[in-house]
Amino acid sequence: MTDAIVVEGVRKRYGDRPALDGLDLTVRRGTVHGVLGPNGSGKTTLVRVLATLLRPDGGRVEVAGHDVLTAAREVRPRIGLLGQHAALDEELGGRQNLEMFGRLHHLGARRAGARADELLERFGLADTGRKAVKRYSGGMRRRLDLAASLITEPEVLFLDEPTTGLDPRGRAEVWGAVRSLVGGGTTVLLTTQYLEEADQLAHRISVVDRGRMVADGTADELKARSGGDRIDVVLRDAGQLGAAVVLLPLARSEISVDADRRLLSAPVTDRMAALSGVVRALEEAGIVAEDVALRRPTLDEVFLRLTEGGDRVKEAL
Repeated sequence: MTDAIVVEGVRKRYGDRPALDGLDLTVRRGTVHGVLGPNGSGKTTLVRVLATLLRPDGGRVEVAGHDVLTAAREVRPRIGLLGQHAALDEELGGRQNLEMFGRLHHLGARRAGARADELLERFGLADTGRKAVKRYSGGMRRRLDLAASLITEPEVLFLDEPTTGLDPRGRAEVWGAVRSLVGGGTTVLLTTQYLEEADQLAHRISVVDRGRMVADGTADELKARSGGDRIDVVLRDAGQLGAAVVLLPLARSEISVDADRRLLSAPVTDRMAALSGVVRALEEAGIVAEDVALRRPTLDEVFLRLTEGGDRVKEAL
C-alpha cells in the first residue's frame, strides 16, 4: 500500500460553521506532506480527525491502512502527535519525561528506559537527559517533545505547527530532526503557516482555505501558480516611483507600489533577465536604487493568490 493517509469528502461543523467542508487529501508513505493555511482554515481540525480525537460528520478517513471511525484502536498504536504546545513536565529531566511517556504507553520500566536513551541520542539530547526541562532552550524542548511523540515508533506522525514561537536556530533543529525521521521511513503530516518550513521539509503541499482544498502540488508548482518569483526594487527617492513604474521592463499592470517603503514589486518569469533589465533601465534613467532583489513568494502571497476567486481558482488548478 503506497498511501499512508487517505481523506475523501470529509466534513466537520462546529455549530453553523464548517471547519472541514468536503476536504480530500492523499499522503504517500515515507514522505512529508505539508498542509498550509491561515488560522481557522481547518488544519488543526483535520489533524484531530486523523488522530482519532474528533469524529467527522461525514466522509471517509483512513490512516495506516485502517478506518479512523471503525478501527480507531488499530489506528492509535500506529500514530504519533506533536501539537502546538509542549506536553512536557517542566520540573522533570528529559529522560524522566520520556520514561514517563513510555510507561503511559504501557512499556515496561526497562523498555521505557532503553527507549528514552535511544531517543535522547537520536535527537542530540543525550548530554542533557538529566537536566530539568525548564532549563531547556525552545529548540531543545521541541526536539524532546518530538522524541516523546515517537516513543512507540509510529508509522505516521502528525506535526501541528511544530515550530511556532521558535527562533531560527530552534526551527533548524526541529527541521533536522524531522528529516531524520522521514529518512527512517516515518510518514509525516505537517501543518504550518510558514511557506519556508513547508519548502524546507515537504515533498508535497496542500493549501486549505475554509475547510476546503484549494491547491495541491510541490512547493515549486504552487509558487509558479501564484506568480512565481518576484523582483523588489527599493528606490532612494520616493518621488521617482512613478517614473520607475513607466521605465522598468516589467508588466506595468502587475507592479505593486508601496510609497512608504519606496518599494516597487512585480512577478517575473525569467529571473536573471528581469534582474539585469531592471538594473540597466534604472542606470540609464539616472534613478538610484538602494536595493534590487529577487525573491520567492511569501506564504501570504501564495495563499491570497491561490484562494482569490475561490472555486474558480480551484477549477483552474
